[in-house]
Amino acid sequence: MMKITKRVKREAKELIHWCMVDSRLEESRVRLVAQRVAAGGDRNRLAVLAHFRRLVKLELGRQTATIESATPLPLELQAAIEAGLRQRYGPQLTTSVATRPSLIGGIRIQVGSDVYDGSVRGRLVALENRF
Repeated sequence: MMKITKRVKREAKELIHWCMVDSRLEESRVRLVAQRVAAGGDRNRLAVLAHFRRLVKLELGRQTATIESATPLPLELQAAIEAGLRQRYGPQLTTSVATRPSLIGGIRIQVGSDVYDGSVRGRLVALENRF
């Protein structure tokens, strides 16, 4: 198992900053950075690459919103939700909308690790956990 030291974390974080363009992760820069680090001679390169990969995954999660509803959303409601999310998370946010009947009713939104669950299923699970 690789040891992720403070130095490795710092280097991976600097690499992520280099890959950002207008507050958005630039895919071509990510590939170039990964290739250069892999080809380098630093003995910590595998640990740096592993942490860099983790940071890339987290950043992509922060730039993507998943909106789930029990029934198809009307276009004007979908547009209003997307506008609100972009206001909170920035204009670079990409959204995907899915219909998930298992929610029973309501909407569930996930942006990175932030989850907003206004679904009936989520409320039932919360109620069940109280008992």
